[in-house]
This record gives sequence, C-alpha cells and structure tokens, in this order.
Amino acid sequence: MDAVDFKLTLKPYKKYVLKNGVEVFGIDAGAEDVMMIEWVYYAGNTYEEKNLVASATNFMLKNGTSAKSAFQINEHFEYYGAYLNRVAYSETAVITLHTLSKYIGELLPVVREMLTDSVFPEEELSIYKKIMQQRLSVNLLKCDFVAHRLIDAYLYGEQHPYGRLSRFEDFEALTREQLVEFYSNYYLHSKFIIFVAGKLPDDLEQQLNTHFGDMANNQVQQISHAVKPAKEKKQRLINDPNGVQGAIRIARPFPNRHHPDFLKVQVLNSLFGGFFGSRLMANIREEKGYTYGVHSYIQNHIQQTAWMVSTEAGRDVCEAAVTEIYREMKRLQDELVDEEELLLVRNYMMGSILGDLDGPFQIIARWKNIIINGLNEKYFYDSIHTIKTITAEELKQLAEKYFQPDEFYELVVV
Repeated sequence: MDAVDFKLTLKPYKKYVLKNGVEVFGIDAGAEDVMMIEWVYYAGNTYEEKNLVASATNFMLKNGTSAKSAFQINEHFEYYGAYLNRVAYSETAVITLHTLSKYIGELLPVVREMLTDSVFPEEELSIYKKIMQQRLSVNLLKCDFVAHRLIDAYLYGEQHPYGRLSRFEDFEALTREQLVEFYSNYYLHSKFIIFVAGKLPDDLEQQLNTHFGDMANNQVQQISHAVKPAKEKKQRLINDPNGVQGAIRIARPFPNRHHPDFLKVQVLNSLFGGFFGSRLMANIREEKGYTYGVHSYIQNHIQQTAWMVSTEAGRDVCEAAVTEIYREMKRLQDELVDEEELLLVRNYMMGSILGDLDGPFQIIARWKNIIINGLNEKYFYDSIHTIKTITAEELKQLAEKYFQPDEFYELVVV
C-alpha cells in the first residue's frame, strides 16, 4: 500500500481559556509519563527597536530573578530531570519545558518567576555578550554561516527583522535597561498563548490558572516592516582566500501560507529539491558529485517569506552547481513530470506527514504552526488533498510562474 493511500487525520486539540483570557491548546496522548509546555509570546525581533534586544531578553529569562540566581534556576530544573529551553524567532519568542508529568507542580512556580520577575543581572549580561561575540567570530569564518545571513539581508533589507545582521558592536551596545524595557513591554504586559502535550495531569488546567491565570494578556499591535531588497541580484564574496568550500544560496521572495499557490508549491518544491530523491539531489549530488547535499525550501516566516535553494560545494565547482540549479528549474518549466516520479513525491510527502503525527509533541507542533499563522484545520486537510490530487500540468504551470531566473537572488561565498 502506498503512503498516498493512507487517510491521515490531525488529532483535535482540547482548548480552554484561563481566567485572564489566555488560550491553552492541549494534546493529551502518549504512553510515557512525560509532557511538554510551551509559552509563546509575541516578542520576536520584529518588535525590538535596537538590534538583538529580543533574543538577548529571551535568552536571559533563565539568568536570574529577585530570589534566584542563574545557577539556582538551572539547578532546580536539573534536579527534576527537566529541560527548559527558550528561543526567539522573527515574530514570536518561545519558552519550552519538557518534564516528567509528575513534577509539573514543582516546576511551574519557577517558570512563573522567570516570566514575571526576571532581573537581568549586569554580570550575566556581560557574560552573554562575550559568549555571543566569541561565537560570532567563529561563525564568521564559515562560508555557510556568512551566506545564510547575507541572503536574508539581500532579500528583505538589513533594516527588516528577517534581514538584520548581528555585529560585534550590536552585542557591545546591549544594555540592561533595554532588556528590562523590552521585558516589561512584551512579557509582563503582553499577550501569550500556551501549548501543552503529552500525558497531562488531571489538574493541569487548575495549575495553569493558579500560576498564569492572573498575568497580563494584552493584545500586541502587529508591526509590519517595509521590505527593501538589494538592488544587485548576483553577489560573489570571498570570505576565506584559502578555503576549499563554497556556500551557495539562490532565493526569491514568495507569498506566505495564505496565498492560494502555497500548498501546490510545496509539492513542486519537494520534486525540485525538498527531499533526498529530488531533482537537485539526483543531478548535483548523485550525477555530478558537486556536493553532499542540496536542498530547497520555503522559509518558515509569518508575514513575508522566500523560496530558497541552499548547498555547499567545492570552490572550483560552485559556478557549475549554480548553472545546474537553473537547468533543473528550466526542465520543470519545459517538461511534464511523469506519473512514477510524481507518485514518489506524493508518497514521500504523505510519509513525512505521517511521521510528523507520531506522538503528542509532534501533533501539537503542527497545531502550533497552524494557529500562530492564523489558519485552521482546513489548512491541514487542504494540504493532504493537494498532495494527492495535484497534476503534472499544474506543477509545470507553477514552475513557469515562479522559476523566473530574473526573480532570484544569487549568492556564492567562498
């Protein structure tokens, strides 16, 4: 039986609302006594006035409160075998807790403390700045890192949240006052959403209400930033005169998930460069041997997005690899994909979704993506329908529409 014949369903979430209006979305499932909670704030770098403030604030939530030092906070989570992570994206900032379900009562009070009483100690900020500057100095030696950050700057502009570059002086310029102000505006006094998954305690709603039901939950005004892409679309940079490897990025602006072409293009992307059996892999890795791997993907942004091809190749074959990428675009414009290859792509995509639905953490991650992007379950079932029914002719038309070489930014860093 082919994966394309499976009838996939997305397990519904259970939703409830805390006393302060905070929405909680839950998936109660799984055989093990483990669970995950995520607090999602609208506190990504879209909202910062100075570069790096959002990510620094998010990182330092775990670095000290009025009552606990960074060491004590970390020790508390470690004692219970729990893992607390935090990460800032473009629009959102997330705090994620993984724990044995039975210890949730010991851990939620400390998460609340971090979210309501972080103090951002000067010495911790100083350590953070030094570590991040050191990491940046190491990363700037890598052509892949340089290409990754520059292509976004070319696509969106350096003043856009998606395209901002982190620089040594930006880390140096960070002040405790900036972090405290951002924390006050976007954590203490703004909206957040909670996602929970795993083997959930019977009294979880009551516990969440106790610890988070009295916190502020004010709507955050969405901020839109003008996209100011680079004028020059073809860029070649020498980052390491003695390097043997080069990094390639070829990308174009693309509509977000609300565009009618988005789901169909996901299929075209898989065929083109989205999995190990794709056209790009068959040509550039298997046939030519230019690279270990080449991938294409749609960036996971909420407002604007881009279609990206990414690879590393030997310095002497970078230009040849670029030529082959465009050649594969042209083939998809000129020739209909045959049914056998299209079935392979359909099976791969359905199999991937099947894998993504294996367990409560994966299911809530898919729901989170849908909810944060202002969509509903229809989006999931529409994507399944598209994978099963899209035709070779539709794929060819999409290739003709979007694989226009003049629309692509092209960057090679060696």
